[in-house]
Amino acid sequence: MRILVVEDEEKIANHVRNGLEELGHVAEVADNGDDGFAMASSGSYDIVLLDILLPGRDGLSVLRALREDGNAIPIILLTALAENQERVEGLELGADDYVTKPFFQNELVARINAVTRRNSVLHAGPLMLNLVTREARYGDEEIFFAPREFSLLEYLMRSPGKVFTRSQLLKYVWGYGFDPQTSLIKVCVRRIREKIDRDGHSFIETVRNAGYRFNAEASRCHAPSS
Repeated sequence: MRILVVEDEEKIANHVRNGLEELGHVAEVADNGDDGFAMASSGSYDIVLLDILLPGRDGLSVLRALREDGNAIPIILLTALAENQERVEGLELGADDYVTKPFFQNELVARINAVTRRNSVLHAGPLMLNLVTREARYGDEEIFFAPREFSLLEYLMRSPGKVFTRSQLLKYVWGYGFDPQTSLIKVCVRRIREKIDRDGHSFIETVRNAGYRFNAEASRCHAPSS
């Protein structure tokens, strides 16, 4: 996995990074909240380990901003013993878990594995995406998506009912920090729809003058008949 460690205490950050790299993961460190937010927003990581007390933007502000942007990347908070209220607030803001300092490396790794397993499969009625194997199925039928198609559908499925703008989708799926004024998204959505819209249900809705959203009601549709 690619793991982002947002931690300003150099000793802790290096210890965590070295331990993760020994297990074969790729770990990168940001030592302040502003850089952490920018790196987490890039879509380059599988999970974020986020300290609460940081220079610049604090950890809870980073978490809040990521979730408001529709970024559903798994986040584990790194907290001190005295930060009980912050832990509660962090979980309410959308953090997936927390680890209290000081912690053992094996505890942290166990939490990472638990969170990634919990977030590795997305279900919406008969539609299933496995984020680890990149497998997609509709009922018993396997569906083959191009990498960008899979990423776009994953992004929408993580937050059913939430409207995502073109800019958000371009940034997450293609890594663009600007709108190239192309039909990238339109074409990608059309190809996804051709593969998953069945039984009179449309999973991805176009919201006029706003963007796209995953239809939470369509996720309750029945599996296709044999």
